[in-house]
Amino acid sequence: MQPAAKIKMGNLPHELTSFVGRRREIAEARGLLATSRLVTLTGIGGVGKTRLALRVAVDSCRAFEDGAWLVELGELEEDSLVVGAVVAALKLREQQSEAPEVVLQEFLEPRRVLLVLDNCEHLVDAVAGLADFLLRCCPDLRILATSREPLGISGEATVRVPPLTLPQSGRPASVKSLAQYESVALFAERAAAAVPGFRLTEDNHEAIAQICHQLDGLPLAIELAAVRLRVMSAEQILQRLTDRYQLLTTGSRGAPARQQTLLWCIDWSHELCSPQERELWGRLAVFAGGFELDAVENICSGSLRPAEVVDVVASLIDKSILIREEARGAVRYRLLETLREYGREKLQETSEFASLLRRHRNFYEQLAVQAQSEWVSSRQLRWIERLDAEQPNLRAALHFCLTSPKEAAAGLRMAAALYPFWRSRGLLREGRRWLDQLLAVRGAGSAEERIRALYVAVMLSEFNSDVEASAAAIEEAHALARGVADPILHALITHAEGSRAMFAGNLGAARANYEAALAVFRTDDNLLHLIWGLLGLALAAGSTDPVRAAQCQNEILALTEARGESVYRSWSLWAAGMAAWQQGDFEGADGLLKQGLQLAGTVDDRIIAAGCLEVLGWIAVGRGDSNRAAELMGAAHALAHVAGNPNIVYPKQRIHHLDCAEQARRNLGDRAFDAAFHHGMNTCLEEASAAVLGTKQRTVPDTDASPTSLTRREWQVAELVADGLTNKAIAATLVISQRTAQGHVEHILAKLGFTSRTQIAAWVVEHAQDRHG
Repeated sequence: MQPAAKIKMGNLPHELTSFVGRRREIAEARGLLATSRLVTLTGIGGVGKTRLALRVAVDSCRAFEDGAWLVELGELEEDSLVVGAVVAALKLREQQSEAPEVVLQEFLEPRRVLLVLDNCEHLVDAVAGLADFLLRCCPDLRILATSREPLGISGEATVRVPPLTLPQSGRPASVKSLAQYESVALFAERAAAAVPGFRLTEDNHEAIAQICHQLDGLPLAIELAAVRLRVMSAEQILQRLTDRYQLLTTGSRGAPARQQTLLWCIDWSHELCSPQERELWGRLAVFAGGFELDAVENICSGSLRPAEVVDVVASLIDKSILIREEARGAVRYRLLETLREYGREKLQETSEFASLLRRHRNFYEQLAVQAQSEWVSSRQLRWIERLDAEQPNLRAALHFCLTSPKEAAAGLRMAAALYPFWRSRGLLREGRRWLDQLLAVRGAGSAEERIRALYVAVMLSEFNSDVEASAAAIEEAHALARGVADPILHALITHAEGSRAMFAGNLGAARANYEAALAVFRTDDNLLHLIWGLLGLALAAGSTDPVRAAQCQNEILALTEARGESVYRSWSLWAAGMAAWQQGDFEGADGLLKQGLQLAGTVDDRIIAAGCLEVLGWIAVGRGDSNRAAELMGAAHALAHVAGNPNIVYPKQRIHHLDCAEQARRNLGDRAFDAAFHHGMNTCLEEASAAVLGTKQRTVPDTDASPTSLTRREWQVAELVADGLTNKAIAATLVISQRTAQGHVEHILAKLGFTSRTQIAAWVVEHAQDRHG
């Protein structure tokens, strides 16, 4: 069995709005998940498959000790990216010699995991193939998929997601009885959010019931309609919908009626926008995934001034066309996929579609270049977070670069600039895939652009142990360099030769090439080149010339610390700590490695974190604490298997590991060593780091709080929350005011230390037997 690093309980997002209804579908899906290993939620666009899948996953996550993980596929355009999306969602790193499918298999095989594969319809063959492979290899894996059609593989169970429940058409109903229908409840909930104080009344309830009927109970259409109460009455909304759909029934339409309804609902929402809002909506469809305001201003502004762009964006948010999201101080926006597709169709009707694609590519090329230029700075963490978030747009821009040799030249520049990011996030195969495609475009790029891209191709090939690809790239670079006088380009090729020798274990040749390249890099003002040269030389000289290695490491630390950089500083601290260990300076090595581990955690570089934990284990062996050594090496071993291994930059580490592990095993005995090693393997990075650094982990809510900590009334409210009722519905059920119901929910959240209604629901399910048993 492969090592099993302990992981956190998935990546499911918090619900931003209340979840309404769907009790039957939730129960059906959860029941099928208990007996079927693949459950697919099917239905038309806008029917709420994603929200339902997330609620089912949240409600089911206690059954999956290794977590429920969301994989969003809606923004992917190529089948080949599906595996990488799953790898990225699970926060794995690529291995130097294993295909990503194998990485997934080895990671998932010993674990009990729920994968939520969202929006599979446009990649159904690729998703089906991967799902079939993983389910056959990983016995405790369950998959919950959403798609407009089933995946069509053996063992699949499907749940058709219907529209929300509706009151019977043409039959009068009371205000109280209408609230029990899901469609009406959703409309009322979203309307109250749009217009504070809104409620169902004798004056509006019939119109609202008819609105829900006109929209066939489709959640997206209902939400779009509810927000219109900001500018018109329910009767006015109904009148516009009725007129529009009477027109629809006279035409010849090949699409299903509900798809027509959704299309026309969006079309109607589009017509209610101002000309500026419509224009920007269409232009925003050029983005893949989310985007920030600077991207909108640079790509989509057209004749709008910056202040006007902000106002129109705010207006689109108010109209529920754009979704605003905030994380770590950065505000991003996104279009729902259905709205993006609609906007893209509108955009393609104009003459500016091609030019917008090019402006989109130019912006993200400039973003990548700026990130590279500021990588060695205090802005590094912000750039890592930004590029993480922008990956769908970066991929879309690179994809556009493959359309012609002229565009591919920009792609080569962009790919070369993304190398530090790809390297720090472990996106080695993805980087190579883009470079291979771009370099294969005949006539693409100048000699300088190709040499810089080939340098990155060599580095990525070496990390993947692809000797033939590395040799071919170096050969092409040498041929191009014959007509180039720039010494920096020649130095990059020399540095690539050094890395090739390093990976081959020829440290003498590696050092000679690194020294030659470093001498040239010192004549330039490119800090990345200088740091690459110093780090390579420090590693090559570490075992034979510790003084020279220390000089290089100290220079890297001085350069990076003065500028607030973290990635290369953590790598240098690891290398310096390993060198100190080799010289018997356990105290000095311990301090350096702990600093490196702390920095690696800051930027989530799990490769170097594994390296630091490994060498700290060696130090523990030298200090006579073999039990701790086994635990640390176990934690490093599991983490390296998930994230990638420092062996890829220092081949001799494997030898040191075997020597130290053998010594610890002799000291402890096989049984005790294996127990300690496996205990370490089941320790997550946060726990291992906290133990080493003497820090506390972030506290989490006390989900073991006693059921008696809630009053009888609070228990009643909590159970109704678990049933999915809104504050308004709770108030009606218990015959109390909505304000009182809200107060009870707030008290429950405070007592249990929770921040969401979903956490209350999970806690209720977990403790219900204790209360009633």
